[in-house]
This record gives sequence, structure tokens and C-alpha cells, in this order.
Amino acid sequence: MAGHSKFKNIQFRKGAQDKKRSKLFSKLSRDITLAAKTGIADPNMNPRLRLAITNARAESMPKDNIDRAIKKALGGETDSYEEIRYEGFGPGGAGLIIEVLTDNRNRAAANVRTIFGKNGGNLGESGSVSFMFDRLGQIIYPMAAGSEDAVMEAAIEAGAADVETDPGDEDTPATHVVYTAFEDLGGVVEALEATLGPAKSTAIVWKPKTLTPVSGDDTATLLKLIDALDDDDDVQTVFGNYDISDEDLAKLG
Repeated sequence: MAGHSKFKNIQFRKGAQDKKRSKLFSKLSRDITLAAKTGIADPNMNPRLRLAITNARAESMPKDNIDRAIKKALGGETDSYEEIRYEGFGPGGAGLIIEVLTDNRNRAAANVRTIFGKNGGNLGESGSVSFMFDRLGQIIYPMAAGSEDAVMEAAIEAGAADVETDPGDEDTPATHVVYTAFEDLGGVVEALEATLGPAKSTAIVWKPKTLTPVSGDDTATLLKLIDALDDDDDVQTVFGNYDISDEDLAKLG
């Protein structure tokens, strides 16, 4: 796995999201509203809502925005959103999983298919890529939370499956990344909070079982494809099993 690009191989770069703050807030608000609508509008009683709020806070989303998103669900002022997963292949044979939250299935499908077609990718059938990934809960802590041994011990006690250290880079600080079975995420988060304090972020992710090396011209084309997917309003998250070397990333500037 390639140095500091390790975490970027699992979920698309935070830096790209940071440049689109308002769009990111819109996606986070939608997730909060859906979570509140489909369950109890109390994060203490609704693990999904608690997760959505935690992720919004991790991105410095204002409390007023979070409250408005919850009230929108309570007031019935929300469209009927549908969660859809698309799978496909990008340049260099990289597998991609795209999670969508949309109020128009036909629009979302057409947009994702067009983006793949215009950027050297191929949209596949359901299951064509997901078998190459594990569906896991992911809990991220800053390095200040404790030493690797301390975090590992806390994770084992909490019932987590694995702990990795993401070394970060000049734009992203190093972090402890804890993985757990996705159905155990809520319980592990609570147990870790008792020992390490609140997490930086929590999420359910698709973690690749193995990585596909992508190099040369395919690198720029693949990242352009992911950028285009991330720009789409209906797309919530993009995961990939690509491995890009530090040298190829450096060439892109």
C-alpha cells in the first residue's frame, strides 16, 4: 500500500470535500434528515441519527444547520429519499462503489452512468464490485487520543476487529483508524468513548480486501472520474480499491 495515500484508497480525499463546504453540508443535512425521519428524532435513541450528527460535527457543521435538518424531518418538510448503491470500474481496473441518496432514482442512475461514460469508466451490475470489499464500521481518532498500544488495547476491549494507523500527509494529520463489524458500530463507539473520549468521526465504509495498482495516465483519469462523481448532488460517498503511488500523486501536483 502506498505511503500517505493509504486512507485515500478507501474513501475519496477529504481535501476535495473541504473545497466544496456548502455542498458537503447539504449532503450531511440530507443524511441527518433521513435518519431522523426513519427513526426517533433523538440521537440518544437513534444510533443512525447519532452517527449522522457526529459526522456533521466532525466537518464543523454549525449546530443551527443540524437542528434545522432534524426539524425538517419532524415537520414533514422532506422529500422521499432513497438510498442506492452503484458499482463500477474506473481506469486501470479500479473497483468503485458509489453510495447515493436521492429523491429521483432515474435522474441519479442517468447521472452516474453518464459520469462513468465520460471519464473512462464502466458502470457494472449490482455485486460486480462489492464482493471485493468488506462492509465495516470505521471510527477515527486523532493521534493525541493515545499511543498505538493504548488505542489497540481500548479497541480490543470494545470488541473492535482491527486498528490501523494512517500516517497522514501535509494536508491530513495522522490518525488511529478502528474497524469493526458494521452491526457492532454503535456499541464499539460507546465503549471507546468511555476510554478515549469522543471520536473524530464515525462511518460505515467499504474497505477493499486487496488493492489494484493504478499508474501512468490512468491515475489522472481515475481521479477526474472520482471528482465528477463527488460533485454530483445525489452522490454521498465514493469508495475505491485503487492504489496510487506517491510518485504518481506528486506528478499530478
